[in-house]
Amino acid sequence: MDPLPRPTDFELAVLQVLWKQGDSTVRQVYEALGSKGAYTTVLTIMKIMTEKGLIKPDKSRTTYVYSVTAPPETIKRQLVSDLVDRAFAGAAQELVLQALSTASASKEDLKAIRKLIAKLEKKNHE
Repeated sequence: MDPLPRPTDFELAVLQVLWKQGDSTVRQVYEALGSKGAYTTVLTIMKIMTEKGLIKPDKSRTTYVYSVTAPPETIKRQLVSDLVDRAFAGAAQELVLQALSTASASKEDLKAIRKLIAKLEKKNHE
């Protein structure tokens, strides 16, 4: 499967609504976004996102209901990979160190990070 195009900030906001609410109409996305744009702006962006393959409409209903074409993990992984390549010259370690130094991590976050590190270390030793 080819990678999906990188979503713009507004498109990412739409995706976040769809991930949280599930399949939604343009009106439902517009209402969830609040003051982030006019209804016609949301409609136009969602048409563009459909053309890009980020979302797809269910045309079997009188009002189209849109769903995402890939799980959040896939799109987030692509975004992080792009960020690592563009901002950190491929050095994932630098991204992680920067993220941990700029955002406070909860005990749960640190526990999850340690668990992931242990899993990756085990995988690398196999």
